[in-house]
Amino acid sequence: MAEYRIDDLARAAGTSVRNVRVYQDRELLPPPSRRGRTAVYSDAHLSRLRLILNMLDRGYAFAQIKEMLDAWQAGHSLADVLGLEEAAGAAWSHEQPRVVSMAQLVRMFGTQVTPSTIRTALELGVLVRRGAQLVAPSMKLLEAGHELVKLDVPLAEALALAAELQSETDRITALLIGLVRRYVLDPKGPDWLPSGEELPHFADVISRLHPLVMSAVGAAVDRSARRVIPEVLGDRLIALAERARERAE
Repeated sequence: MAEYRIDDLARAAGTSVRNVRVYQDRELLPPPSRRGRTAVYSDAHLSRLRLILNMLDRGYAFAQIKEMLDAWQAGHSLADVLGLEEAAGAAWSHEQPRVVSMAQLVRMFGTQVTPSTIRTALELGVLVRRGAQLVAPSMKLLEAGHELVKLDVPLAEALALAAELQSETDRITALLIGLVRRYVLDPKGPDWLPSGEELPHFADVISRLHPLVMSAVGAAVDRSARRVIPEVLGDRLIALAERARERAE
């Protein structure tokens, strides 16, 4: 289970430390545990914080959010609620967002960093603006773009590829999660919600989804790369082999 200080928690959720403190004061966010004088937050806090932000984005007021959260907790034990929220939070916490400076982007992508490419990256979510800062939700994705540009692929083309990859992986992930929903949740009925006794099992199901998707998609991509790279570059590989044979003769 991940642990966060308040600034790390705010950064992971895409909000500010001030907002985190406001949500605590409004009793929307459970208090952190204490390690000496340091406040320590968990994946459960991250999940709850993201839920709060989602509800605020949907137009709910603080009072309405608190009423719904209180009703949710009243129907279940605190341990069960935190267990479910930790499972949901952990699924989001494998890669932490990182602040990237304009100087860092220029070092990575050179003169191809322009107002147009920055705007495209923001539209795609490759970069997110947090006040005056730019944040990369996934440094792995940014580094992949860097490697493509180092191979002389134009940054604009790499960004277009990022959009297509996100669309395709969203579709594939939805297929996998859809199977779980179809065979685990839907048989229980369209309006089924877990009872207190069922919450630990439901939390266990959720906690397995992220590694399941990563494992399945990663294995499929690995197999695809091993097959497609030779297919796409096969003519060049054959030409190189023929050249080597001719020189040997």
